[in-house]
Amino acid sequence: MRAGAGADDGREGGLPFFVYGTLRPGERNHDLCLRGRVAAEEPARLAGALLYDGPGYPYAIEAPGTVSSGVVGDLVTAKPGEYDGLLAGLDELEGYEAPGDPRNLYVRVARDVLRSDGTPARAWVYFAAPSVTRALRARGRLIEDGDWLAHIRRIRGG
Repeated sequence: MRAGAGADDGREGGLPFFVYGTLRPGERNHDLCLRGRVAAEEPARLAGALLYDGPGYPYAIEAPGTVSSGVVGDLVTAKPGEYDGLLAGLDELEGYEAPGDPRNLYVRVARDVLRSDGTPARAWVYFAAPSVTRALRARGRLIEDGDWLAHIRRIRGG
């Protein structure tokens, strides 16, 4: 198991996951990684972050204090008994090795997200690693509305 896998907030099953890109319903990694392993999915939003269209998939970056609508996504809760496997699988998918590892493509951190009813929830969020963040800020394509699914529909023309 990867470093950091199994870490939780003291609740059985650990933290839920905030997904904002290819893990959202209808996208290519949703069924591949989440099918049969999820107890609940609900709309959520991550404030203090921006979303960029990276090569092939999106990257969220932390941007506290920015005036933006945040990042649109889903709060995903693992089924009982699926948490550790789901955490390890998502870490692998996201290229997350361990805290501070220079090979990280993303970093996994606990942040508050807002459910659609406005209530907060603590969740794991995969943000672009520092080296990726620097490149995105220099020459990346910002997704203004923070919504990957809407962005993909615009690109696909539907």
